[in-house]
Amino acid sequence: MKSPGSWHVHNDNQLAMNRRSFLNRSALGFGSIALQSLLHQEAMAVPGPGFGQHHRPAKAKNVIWLFMRGGVSHMESFDPKPALNQYQGKSIGETPFSRVQSPELLKKVRVVVINDANGQQRNKIYPLQTSFKPYGQSGMQVSDWFPHIGSCADDIAVLRSMWTTDDNHGAQVQFHSGRHMLDGRFPTIGAWVTYGLGSLNENLPQFVTIGPRFFDKRDGHYLGPAYDAVPLKIDPKAPLDFAKPQRPISMERQRSAFDLVNKLNQMRSKVFPNDDKLEARIQSYELAYRMQSSVPNLLDLDQEPDHVRNMYGMDQDVTSPFGKQLLAARRMVEKGVRFIQIMHGDGAAGAWDAHSGLKKNHEKLSAQVDKPIAGLLKDLKQRGLLNETIVVFATEFGRTPGSQSNDGRDHHPYGFSVWMAGGGIQGGLTHGATDELGFHAIEHPHYVTDVHATLLHQLGLDAHRMEVPGHKRLEEDFGHVIKEILA
Repeated sequence: MKSPGSWHVHNDNQLAMNRRSFLNRSALGFGSIALQSLLHQEAMAVPGPGFGQHHRPAKAKNVIWLFMRGGVSHMESFDPKPALNQYQGKSIGETPFSRVQSPELLKKVRVVVINDANGQQRNKIYPLQTSFKPYGQSGMQVSDWFPHIGSCADDIAVLRSMWTTDDNHGAQVQFHSGRHMLDGRFPTIGAWVTYGLGSLNENLPQFVTIGPRFFDKRDGHYLGPAYDAVPLKIDPKAPLDFAKPQRPISMERQRSAFDLVNKLNQMRSKVFPNDDKLEARIQSYELAYRMQSSVPNLLDLDQEPDHVRNMYGMDQDVTSPFGKQLLAARRMVEKGVRFIQIMHGDGAAGAWDAHSGLKKNHEKLSAQVDKPIAGLLKDLKQRGLLNETIVVFATEFGRTPGSQSNDGRDHHPYGFSVWMAGGGIQGGLTHGATDELGFHAIEHPHYVTDVHATLLHQLGLDAHRMEVPGHKRLEEDFGHVIKEILA
């Protein structure tokens, strides 16, 4: 065997490839997921500003980010508009609400007026497809499609005046990064949180994603792949693609293989002492090894008693799939996973995209998520975890007040709703407003990065102090803290 000092005669890239080849072909069996999602820190950017060092006292430690892909109708969920029934069948122009009423918003968005070939407005007002009722001491109005979430009304703050600029489903990217897809790719809110604070558990990833993604499956971008979410499946037997040995192997033998890789890296460090990526690489290999046992145990939901599993709807076929994801999210919070991102709604656009058959579509999908989400909020609260965990319910945009295909609604980015709970968020309130038809945000309009700024603020971070050399951020990228919803 060559002495350590002779390693320098090899091409540096070739040496790296030899290590990669060893990991790929050996019984470690990590394959591409290890190199891309777990071992990615060897390509990491400048370290985050603190890794646990807050800019201000933190009110929260974790985030559970629930994203409904496709565009949930705000008018049939958390922003009731009885005027839709009053003006049913009329065009937008035949109502008093056909123009933006907020001068602030008028500077940022265009007015939507859809005309037919004769210049007549054809976007006819479509009536509400469900009823609303008040919930809790706050009397918050919530759709009959979300009764279980309604039972948690006193713990949530609904933002009824969100707006964005992308009127297609690339708005999913915009909601997460704050930038229009045509601007390029920028770090997502989950990446910024983990960049700023790092991990709470050295045996688990700091940022995970569950469920379907389509437009952009990366998060870190110029921050580096170290801040990409690790994709998980709620299956303790195979939670990570390729992240278990390709053939049976004892833990002792696997540990020996990792020790060999570590020795190779240490030998290299003597020859290249200024390689600042090496330590991150070694730590990544170790994390990958530890995750093989810690992640499957974390996702073993059979450890939970039946009454807890039933809170999440795991005793019913309709609610069980999403319920498993949310119960896993609670277990991750307990174990210190910093940011858990859960996407609901399969397909390229997202299942909530109801251009036709809105009633059937939303009834079906709300039935899948309503009880599990309420179960999550109640479970977190009774365990004392809601105080330090922010739960976000979001979607890329709302739906139009007018009809499409007779019984559906089109994309609508000019006014829609999301809600937040926990982590110092004041419950039982609604903030902001759209006009009487749900067309435009007219009171306290909030661009999507205002949600990001509020999250970061509660986590003890200042968005304006989180920049990377060589990457200038726009003012809209930082957002503004929504102070009115803070406890």
